[in-house]
Amino acid sequence: MPSPAQIKRLTPPVLRARKGGEPIVCLTSYAASTTTLIDPHVDLILVGDSLAMTIYGMDSTVGVTLEMMIAHGRAVARSAAHACVVVDLPFGSYEESPAQAFRSAARVLAQTGCAAVKLEGGVDMADTIRFLTARGVPVMAHIGLTPQSVNALGGYGVRGRSADEAAAILADAVAVDAAGAFSVVIEKTAEPLSRAITERIGAPTIGIGASVACDGQILVIDDVIGLFTAFRPKFVKRYAEVAQPIAAAAQAYAAEVRGRRFPGAEHVFGAG
Repeated sequence: MPSPAQIKRLTPPVLRARKGGEPIVCLTSYAASTTTLIDPHVDLILVGDSLAMTIYGMDSTVGVTLEMMIAHGRAVARSAAHACVVVDLPFGSYEESPAQAFRSAARVLAQTGCAAVKLEGGVDMADTIRFLTARGVPVMAHIGLTPQSVNALGGYGVRGRSADEAAAILADAVAVDAAGAFSVVIEKTAEPLSRAITERIGAPTIGIGASVACDGQILVIDDVIGLFTAFRPKFVKRYAEVAQPIAAAAQAYAAEVRGRRFPGAEHVFGAG
């Protein structure tokens, strides 16, 4: 097995060049422990603002702060040797102006060591993406269902089913691609539209509840391993169910401690 020094970390330009080629494998991670486990198997790790729900128990991503993203981004970037690490810019940290977005992105890059940032929005964010990429900040765009705008959208329903909405999302994809995004996340968007976008734009598309025709796929690690049980998206396949074993282990431990039974403790603390 190669040493960490021999492993070449994937970069945004390398992933952009994968358009139409080998599918790009992406997962979220928010901590060093999960990052070290998934890093050898994926191409891109997203420190997503979905940590609002998975880590902090929030109802939406709107309450996430830049400081929270930097703290988790630093842990993940330090622990990844192979995957390209991307950190979400949280709600309120980039929408005001391209200059605000650059200040936030510069903090994230400098303080975490990640390779790129992700932001939500299409046509309305194209100028911001262009401003960032012109100044050396690689950007992953995010269109379709944009969770930070859930209050304005009125929920988490599938996007792009009506002709007008599909046309708007296609325009978003074309705009962020032209602005220089190195990849585009398409979330919970009607399959024919996601397929059409993938065929239309030059940047690789990363689907989540979109289309198998996308150039890559991303899921939330807690969903993939069955750790997050409060919500189960229909499009998520679970490859493990770790919640029950964790709960069972905690229950067994608690029973032994309360019963003053702790096998092996004598080897640590000394018998008698």
